[in-house]
Amino acid sequence: MLLIIIMTPMTDSQHSTIAGPGCSRRTMVVSRGWVQGVILVMLFGFTVMGILAWRTYTDSIPVPDKVTDQSGEVLFTGDDIAAGQELFQNRGLMQYGSVLGHGGYLGPDFTADYLRRASDRTLQAYRDEGVADPSAATITDWRTNRYDEDSGVLRFSEHQTDAYRELTGYYAGYFGQDSHDLGLLADDITDPEQIHQLVSFFAWTAWGAAAQRPGQDYSYTNNWPAESNVANEPTADMVLWSALSLLVLLGGIGVMFAIYGRWSARIGWHASDAPSISFIPPSRVGLTRSQRVTAWFWVAISALFLLQTIVGAAAEHYRADITSFFGFDLASWFPYNLARTWHVQLALLWTAASFLAGGIFLAPFISGREPRGQSRWVGVLFCAVCFVVFGSLAGEMLSIYGVSWASGPLLGQQWEYLDLPKVFQAALTLGMFLWVFIIVRAIRGRLRAESHGNLPWVFFFSALSIPAFYAVGMLAGTTTQISVAEYWRFWVVHLWVEDFLELFTTVMVAYIFVMLGVVREKVALGIIYMDVILYSVGGVLGTMHHVYFSGTPSSNMAVGAVFSAAEVIPLTFLTVEAWAFMQLGARREARSSTPFPHRWCVMFLVAVGFWNFVGAGLFGFLINLPIVSYYEIGTALTANHAHGSMMGVYGMMAMGLAMFALRYLIPQDKWDDRLAKVSFWCSNIGLAWMVFVTLLPLGALQLYRSVGAGYFEARSLNYITEHKNVVLEWLRMPGDLVFILGGVLPFLVMAVRGWIHRHEGRTVDELPVERLFVEVGSDGHGYAPIASVD
Repeated sequence: MLLIIIMTPMTDSQHSTIAGPGCSRRTMVVSRGWVQGVILVMLFGFTVMGILAWRTYTDSIPVPDKVTDQSGEVLFTGDDIAAGQELFQNRGLMQYGSVLGHGGYLGPDFTADYLRRASDRTLQAYRDEGVADPSAATITDWRTNRYDEDSGVLRFSEHQTDAYRELTGYYAGYFGQDSHDLGLLADDITDPEQIHQLVSFFAWTAWGAAAQRPGQDYSYTNNWPAESNVANEPTADMVLWSALSLLVLLGGIGVMFAIYGRWSARIGWHASDAPSISFIPPSRVGLTRSQRVTAWFWVAISALFLLQTIVGAAAEHYRADITSFFGFDLASWFPYNLARTWHVQLALLWTAASFLAGGIFLAPFISGREPRGQSRWVGVLFCAVCFVVFGSLAGEMLSIYGVSWASGPLLGQQWEYLDLPKVFQAALTLGMFLWVFIIVRAIRGRLRAESHGNLPWVFFFSALSIPAFYAVGMLAGTTTQISVAEYWRFWVVHLWVEDFLELFTTVMVAYIFVMLGVVREKVALGIIYMDVILYSVGGVLGTMHHVYFSGTPSSNMAVGAVFSAAEVIPLTFLTVEAWAFMQLGARREARSSTPFPHRWCVMFLVAVGFWNFVGAGLFGFLINLPIVSYYEIGTALTANHAHGSMMGVYGMMAMGLAMFALRYLIPQDKWDDRLAKVSFWCSNIGLAWMVFVTLLPLGALQLYRSVGAGYFEARSLNYITEHKNVVLEWLRMPGDLVFILGGVLPFLVMAVRGWIHRHEGRTVDELPVERLFVEVGSDGHGYAPIASVD
């Protein structure tokens, strides 16, 4: 098996580290202190996460066995709450509105909605009774915790009971005769038992949002939502940890720049010690059969990307005109919750598929060989991905349409971002483990010859983390208590996406630059380890900023606030390093006798750095302060952060990986730099238009409304459809058109070209002399290739 090592003249000692079976591994390229640092950071982070998990299980909103009125008559049971929560998930209502702040943005937050409507009825009842201070009586009524832990019985007050019965009728109309005009299917939910279960779920979350946590002066949800009727207002913890998180941010950035100023020559992207090189033209690089099979992935990825943007535009249109899609009755067959489900789910699926394809494409370059039958395994993986994608989309549609057999914990739709039915979640997890198997088949010989801290092993460990941390989402079932489910769900949404996909991104980018001869392996490994440490210091425990108000203890808020602020620190560093990163290719091209072939791949990677700082860093920190999140959660500012970070970071990364692979799949005479250029600029301009012209101003206005008038008012359909908001929604259309027509379509054309020409050029099984560059000696000649070792 071939071993391709960084191409410098080898000394005798170096030759001794590379040999056949039975010989010692190549020693670590960097200091073992980097590995020790990563281990310590991970041990600390996940130890604390384990403690927080235990607190989440033991101190979250209690689920009563039964809820009764003052006379002891049962209103609903714990089973009704679980069934209502499951119905809320299965019918895609979390992609329409939200509960405890998390979910879609067209409908209301049903926790806040129920709490306002129920407390209004309580207030009016006390006024009708002639109570001297009806506001104080209402506050006492709702904040009194009547749950008996020993018996498992929650006793509603007389006025809470009356409100529950009245609101059952209100929500029956909301999801029945009025549903079509609200962006849902006509007569969406009409079964009285299902309405009873759904309202029971809403009522329980509203009770947890108002009733005081035992031993504290705030509710189970840390007084969220802001609601004057029940005296819900910011807590002291909220203000304190917001202030301390700012201190952590400013102090951390100061320390980082001090370290960077002192050791900038040793850390970050630099190539001062790299020799002159000559890039090998892509047309002269032979590809293996498995690399050619990835052409199927790229064309499918680009098609899914196009579908995602189209259904996203449809979902966006509901906010501009909820009852008509340019005169067409869209809600009758493609309601808002289905459009948003597919939009969010496809965003995860096509970007994740690009990582799978990117890893497969890089593996032969890493190992220098193609195992027998590898292309067949890649074909099996592609079929599995197609099964998961289209099967889950169909399952979600049937679940939202209310098909009886497409429901329940296995086939029904799940939680937001984990919308795949459990069957397809399990299939996707198994598919990603199959991908790891394929990667290991390709590089196993290289792994045997390398220290566990070198690039091949780091590549393997980062790949293994992807299915491992996605699998955690299986712990969040549709009937799992909501605080617990949210805790595990955000292990996927945050840890999987924002930490371990980020790690794999860094590894692949570094490996690409090593294989192109742009940086030395030692530099690349230093960057990887530094990024892992910096990201994980804040990223692991920063997960808790998602669950400030999900019914978890205030300790989760303290940890989440402080460590989510620390997440911005590495993003600031990456912004500083973005210029050096962007110049690497240009500097190497200036020292090369051949053009740099991956300009647009690098440009997309530079865009990743920009959006990492703006979308994930600035927009993320804007909403992560507890005091800000208290008023803005579930508003357009959340969507602003989601678009800037998900598309800006992972979407651009996926497109960059595709550009790298397509540069080799598309013959030189068929490659069109103009298509790549148009796709790059239009996708970035379109995304910038979305966030800066529409989502950011909409979010700022909605936050202002929430602080000034109340969270209920800011989330109401009456406010969302106000004239100024509708104008801003319509202003998004030019950005969407630029993004889809100029950004996505050229990308699709390039992917189709790669698929059409996938069999052209040399196909190889082993790469005895293949590489992506040649190092040029002082005499102007390239160094002889390093001998391979079987």
